[in-house]
Amino acid sequence: MSELRELYQEVILDHGRNPRNCGAIEGANCSADGHNPLCGDRIRISVKTRDGVIDQVAFDGAGCAISTASASMMTEALRGKTVAEVQAIFEAFHELVTRDDEPGTPEGLPPKLVVFAGVREFPMRVKCATLAWHTLRAALERSDDTVSTEG
Repeated sequence: MSELRELYQEVILDHGRNPRNCGAIEGANCSADGHNPLCGDRIRISVKTRDGVIDQVAFDGAGCAISTASASMMTEALRGKTVAEVQAIFEAFHELVTRDDEPGTPEGLPPKLVVFAGVREFPMRVKCATLAWHTLRAALERSDDTVSTEG
C-alpha cells in the first residue's frame, strides 16, 4: 500500500507544482472567490457553461500544494460534464475526503480523484482539498458571497 500512497503523493505534488487550467477564462459566465483563512489559500474559479454543460473551467489564486492540486484536478475532471453531473461528483469527492475509514470509492467519483482519499487522515487539510469544490459550487449557483472554509 505504501507504493500506492507514494504514487498518490507524486500526482498531488505534480498538480501542485504544475497546475492545469490555471488562469482566467475569457467570456466566463459564472465565477466565485474562495478563501481558507487557516491555510491562507485564496482561489477564484471561473466557468463557461453552454446549454448546462461545463465548456471551460479554470482557477486562479495562491494556495498550498493540496489546494492547488485539488483545483487543478477538479478542472480536468469536470470539463464536458453537465451541472447535474458536477453536483454528483462534488458529493462523491466530499464523501471521499470526509467520511470515516470506509473501504471503497464513492459511486460516481472519477478514478483520478481517488488520490485525495489520504487527506481525510489530516482533518485540517480537508479544507484545503475542498476549497476549490465549494467555490465551484458557489460559481455555478452564481453566489456573490466569498466562500470561506470558516463559517
